[in-house]
Amino acid sequence: MGEYTMAKKMMLFLWLVLFLYVPASGVYAQDGMALVEAGFDYMRGKTSISTVIMTIHRPDWQRTMTIKAWTKGQEDSIFRIIAPARDSGNGTLKRGREMWTYNPKINRVIKIPPSMMSQAWMGSDFSNNDLSKSESLINDYTHTIVGDETHEGKKVYVIKSMPKPEAPVVWGMQKLKIREDYIFLEQGFYDEDLQPVKIMTTLQIRQLGGRLFPVVWKMQKTDAEDEYTMLEYKELVFDTDFPDRLLTVASLKTSAR
Repeated sequence: MGEYTMAKKMMLFLWLVLFLYVPASGVYAQDGMALVEAGFDYMRGKTSISTVIMTIHRPDWQRTMTIKAWTKGQEDSIFRIIAPARDSGNGTLKRGREMWTYNPKINRVIKIPPSMMSQAWMGSDFSNNDLSKSESLINDYTHTIVGDETHEGKKVYVIKSMPKPEAPVVWGMQKLKIREDYIFLEQGFYDEDLQPVKIMTTLQIRQLGGRLFPVVWKMQKTDAEDEYTMLEYKELVFDTDFPDRLLTVASLKTSAR
């Protein structure tokens, strides 16, 4: 009887050790995906319509464009340049994992192969995936919360995002910082050797579109201080209806006229 009681005590002690000393990443792992999904949904809403100023900065030149964008759900979006005049009408449509671009100068719609989704959009530091806030971040990565910090009095979760086996992605890892109110503060992109390539930071969080939202998004290469692209939101509306026909290949051409 005494040996049985002692064995029960030993099992209880071992269970407490395992419970109390499990690594932090293990405790957080079950919440990582939920947090990323919530942050993604927060910045897109059910639908969104926005007007954004894109500034591409290089050491010897700078270029500015005005972009009008529509998004719906996690997968679909269309955005087109409305200024300056020489670029007006250029558009990009994303439906699921498929993407098309339209160039009014040649009056032609071109389908972008999956291998080109990570390429720069219009010479900027944002890729096709980045600009459309692609759901690839949700579907192709495993997300683990590895720590936390504080920003403006709010808790910020630090998340390590590793690609799933066979996922069609170019990044060996991403690191995210998402505030407890689901605002993305930072997104780092790492190569296959887990070396940083570029980092996106958000700035000037204030009321926009009926919610707190970072007005400025800055994407910068880690090896070039004077090379970056900034997005500045001028107008933003969430959860408003617009016709499904807007998110079609035909709309790329007809809406540009």
